[in-house]
Amino acid sequence: MSYSDAIQFLYGLRWFGAKFGLANTFKLAALAGNPQDRLRFIHVAGTNGKGSTCAMLESIYRAAGLRVGLFTSPHLVAFGERIQVDRVPIEEAEVVEGVEALRPLLKQFPEAEHPTFFEVVTVMALRYFEARRCDVVVWETGLGGRLDATNIVTPMASVITNIQYDHQKWLGETLGSIAAEKAGIIKAGRPVITGADAPEALGVIAAQARAMGAPLTLVRPGDAHLPPFDTLTLPLLGWHQRMNAAVAWAAARVLTPWLPITEATLRTGLSRVHWAGRLQLVARSSGQKLLLDGAHNTGGAEILASALREFFPLAKPTLVLGILQDKDWAAMCKAVAPQAERILLVPVHSERTATPRELAGACRAANPLAPVVEFASLGAALEATAADPFVVIAGSLYLVGEAMERLQLSAAKAGDERGLNEWFAAP
Repeated sequence: MSYSDAIQFLYGLRWFGAKFGLANTFKLAALAGNPQDRLRFIHVAGTNGKGSTCAMLESIYRAAGLRVGLFTSPHLVAFGERIQVDRVPIEEAEVVEGVEALRPLLKQFPEAEHPTFFEVVTVMALRYFEARRCDVVVWETGLGGRLDATNIVTPMASVITNIQYDHQKWLGETLGSIAAEKAGIIKAGRPVITGADAPEALGVIAAQARAMGAPLTLVRPGDAHLPPFDTLTLPLLGWHQRMNAAVAWAAARVLTPWLPITEATLRTGLSRVHWAGRLQLVARSSGQKLLLDGAHNTGGAEILASALREFFPLAKPTLVLGILQDKDWAAMCKAVAPQAERILLVPVHSERTATPRELAGACRAANPLAPVVEFASLGAALEATAADPFVVIAGSLYLVGEAMERLQLSAAKAGDERGLNEWFAAP
């Protein structure tokens, strides 16, 4: 099997949709020898910031000299971004090995219960992290938590970054119902760390922690302004990243009896963290500045708008915006459109994209003075921004990934792998 064959096999798994439940993943992991039983995990859930928090925890423990596995999703450009050890993506040969090892096991499932793409990739990651003898694995949920395939592990600690509105179709229409799904990663007796502050959500998390006998550590918004964060050098832009850093710091401190770490190492790890596509500022050789930010839901769009006001108060950028249909795109346009000098609307390279025409009305209502132009593709919009001094590309991590590939901002090999991020409800 070639690497291309392996990727095509993974593409084929998308036909089995996205299913919520743990039975398939438990069964597949058992057939693979239950690698999760020989690994230590920090399980991270939350509406926004979970990827950044995972990157921070990974950087902290790598600075401490540990071998650290990192499992995140979606990938921006290349599939290997999802499965990393010491921030080195899984090699193509290891992807092939993982597919070849798991493919025969899939025959033991009835067709109606065939594992999905995410279930297979979750077990592939477990096998890889065990083979690489990781000291700790930073383990990000996919969607929700309670019924997410990643929830077959018993972590050293559970982290819930925050609770905001997103994926209501699957997680529920209230903050309480969303929190209940995220709190499903809490395990008996294992510490919980959260930065959630909405009373409705926090009440659900606290109740679940009590029910599971899990010690709960709360990180309040004000904590991000206190020492050591008032003097901490953090490479990631935005106040929200300081809040994510406070959550990661608190988690590392809670785990000190099992994963010893010094304050100096904590500072070093946070000062070296890198996480692409989240308020990522790029200066091009032409002098043009690009700001790439996934901003994939209403909370993310409000964070982007706040960051533009804080860090670029005098700038009125060109905004290239593309959003998925299943997001609250009207609210997202209302948040970010007022910050722009002009707005270029594009489709996201996804079957779930909102059309530029749909976004146009919301953007014109939010910023009547800005020209709003609809484009058939991101490539065409980028050509139209070539002479603009400051360009913001936002609205979806899928869009940011495409931009990174088109603008050659990623070291990943170009290939048709971004489509693996597509998922649908099971037939």
